[in-house]
Amino acid sequence: DDSFTTFFNETITGKHVPRAVMVDLEPTVVDEVRAGTFRELFHPEQLITGKEDAANNYARGHYTIGKESIDMVLDRVR
Repeated sequence: DDSFTTFFNETITGKHVPRAVMVDLEPTVVDEVRAGTFRELFHPEQLITGKEDAANNYARGHYTIGKESIDMVLDRVR
């Protein structure tokens, strides 16, 4: 069914995972997903985190810290 494959990918082990990329510059929240109840739901390569957050500062997130992660994020989206 095409509608199913639109929203899910099948892994080599036959598991279906959502076609979603989770990105956060600060790792705490995404680490909770990695270790929590729903850890089996997401592919680990689709959970992308930085090492520090932008401290609610758009310019810092856009021009410095976020700029370091953008290539990896774009590769995952492709």
